[in-house]
Amino acid sequence: MSKIAHVATGVLALVSLASLAGCAHAPPPAPVVTTAAVTPRGVELSTDIRRLCKIDDVDRTPKFDFDSADLSTNDRYVLVQVARCLTSGPLRGRAVVLTGRADPRGEAEYNMALGDSRAAQVDQYLKHLGVDPMQMTATSRGELDATGTDEVTWKRDRRVDLRLAVPAPVAMAE
Repeated sequence: MSKIAHVATGVLALVSLASLAGCAHAPPPAPVVTTAAVTPRGVELSTDIRRLCKIDDVDRTPKFDFDSADLSTNDRYVLVQVARCLTSGPLRGRAVVLTGRADPRGEAEYNMALGDSRAAQVDQYLKHLGVDPMQMTATSRGELDATGTDEVTWKRDRRVDLRLAVPAPVAMAE
C-alpha cells in the first residue's frame, strides 16, 4: 500500500472515531410525541343507539369536510348498521332525530342551512336503506353549539347527531 493510501486510511479512521465520539456526547434527540390521529365521524351516535344496536363507533367517525354535506365511506358504513337496527333490530319502529351541525366559521344563517343539508343527507341515505321516513326528524343547530377554536376542533363541530326521539306521551281516555 502506498504512503498516500496509508495516510488516507488513517484520516478516515480518525474522522470515523471523531464522529462516533461526537455522537456519544451529543444530547439525545428530543422525543417525538405522537398522538393517535382522531378521525371523528360525520355521524355521531347517541350512547343508547350505540349500545342497543351494538355499534362500536366511539369517535372513529369522520366529520364532514369544511363547507360540505357529503357522506364519507365510514359514515355510510355506520349508517348501514343504524338502518339495520331501525328496520329489523332492537330499535325497529323507533323514531330518531337527526341534528345537523356546523363549525362557527361563516354566517349563522349559512351554517344553519349547512346543518340542514347535512341532516338531509343522512335522512336520504337512511331512507335509501329502508328506514321509514316517519321514523326520522331532521333538524339543524347550525353553529349554535359549536365549541371548536381551530381546525382539529372545528372538524368535531361538523357532524350530524343521531339520537332516539322521545316518545310522545300517550293520551289517557276519560
